[in-house]
Amino acid sequence: MREIHGVKSNRLSGKRIALCVTGSAAAIESARLARELQRYGAEVKAYMSEAATRIVHPFAMEFATGAKPVTEITGALEHLKDYDLIIIAPASANTIAKLAHGIGDTPPTLLCLSSQAKLLLAPAMHLTMHRNPAVRENLETLKNRGVTIVEPVIDEGAAKMAPIEEITAHAIRAVGRAELSDKRVVVTAGATEEAIDAVRVITNRSSGKMGLALAKEAFYRGAEVTLIAGRMSVTPPRYIQVIKALSIEDMRRAVEEFATNADILISAAAIGDFLVAVRHEGKLSSSQEVTLHLKPAPKVLSVLRGKRLFKVGFKAVYGATEQEMLNEARQLLERENLDLVIANDVSRGVFGSEENEALIVARDREVVLPRMPKSEVARYIFDEIIKRLK
Repeated sequence: MREIHGVKSNRLSGKRIALCVTGSAAAIESARLARELQRYGAEVKAYMSEAATRIVHPFAMEFATGAKPVTEITGALEHLKDYDLIIIAPASANTIAKLAHGIGDTPPTLLCLSSQAKLLLAPAMHLTMHRNPAVRENLETLKNRGVTIVEPVIDEGAAKMAPIEEITAHAIRAVGRAELSDKRVVVTAGATEEAIDAVRVITNRSSGKMGLALAKEAFYRGAEVTLIAGRMSVTPPRYIQVIKALSIEDMRRAVEEFATNADILISAAAIGDFLVAVRHEGKLSSSQEVTLHLKPAPKVLSVLRGKRLFKVGFKAVYGATEQEMLNEARQLLERENLDLVIANDVSRGVFGSEENEALIVARDREVVLPRMPKSEVARYIFDEIIKRLK
C-alpha cells in the first residue's frame, strides 16, 4: 500500500486517532476520512459497531488504516487503548443517545466511556431524526460536556455527514496547541470591485487563496475567525464565518465593524486603490468611446488607527528588488502603525497560484520566505504573530 502519511501536512504527526464508525449510510465515507487523516500525519485505528459492519466491510477499514479494525468487545481490552482524539464519523442517532446516557455496548461507545481523549462527532441521519427533540437534546448534552459536534449538511431530506475536509479541520483544531483559543481574528481576502456601469466593474486578479489560508490557520490554532471576503475564486468552508464585502466602501465598513473588537486583523485582501469618480447609469454602449475618471480611494486600514489590536498588512509590489520591496513594506508599516507587513512581488506568478513567496517585515527584523504552499506561508505568519503576542 502506498505510503500516504504526511503527504499533505505534518499537522497530525504523532497523534493517535480512533475513528469510530457506526450504523449510518454515511459509513461508506469513513475509509476516505481515515486516509485523509493519515495524509496529515495521524495514526488511525478503526472501531466499528455491528451495524456499521453491515454497511461497510471491515476489510475496507483495514485497507484504509493499515490495521485490523476493532469490531467486537474482547478480553484484549481494546477499549482501554490510549488516544489523542476519538472521532465518531458517522455518528448515528442511536450512538449519540448511548453516549448522552452513558451506555457502552459497542466498541465505539465503550471506547468513549473508557477514554480521556477529546471527542468529536459528525452526525449523519435522516432529517426528521436529526430534528427530533430527543436527538437535539442528546446533542446539546454532549456539547455541554465539551464534545465537538461537526454539524451535518442538510440536503435532500437528510442530515448528511459533514465534508471530510471539514471533519479533518476540526480534528486538527482539537489536538492542536490552541495558542489563539481566547482570540478573535479577522482576515480580509479577495479582490474588491468598483462599478463602472450596471454590468461592468474595475477589479484585480486576487483569488483570495492567501486570505483563506490565513483564516484556516487561525481556526486550526483555536481562534474565533471572521473572514471579510471580496470576490474570491475559492469557496470558504462552513467553519469560517464569512462577511461579504465587494466594494472598497463595503470592505471599510466591515473592517470597522468586525475588527474594532478583534484581537488580530490580517488585511490580506487586494483592496482597490481607485474609485470610479462617476458611475454611469444603465449599461454603456460597447460602440462608443469611454473615458473613465478615477480618484484615489481611502485606505481601509486607516479606520483602525489608534485601535488596540495586532494589525498585519499586505503590500503587493511588481517587478521590485528585495530592497525596494523592503522599503515599500517599511513605509506601510510606519504610515498605518502596523505590527507586521507581508510583502510580495505579484510579477512572480503568485496571483491565483497555490504558492506564494513573501517577505515578513517587523520593526525589529525581516524574514524571507521562499516559494512554498500558501498554507505554509500562513503557518509562518502566525508563528511570527504568536511570538509577538507572547
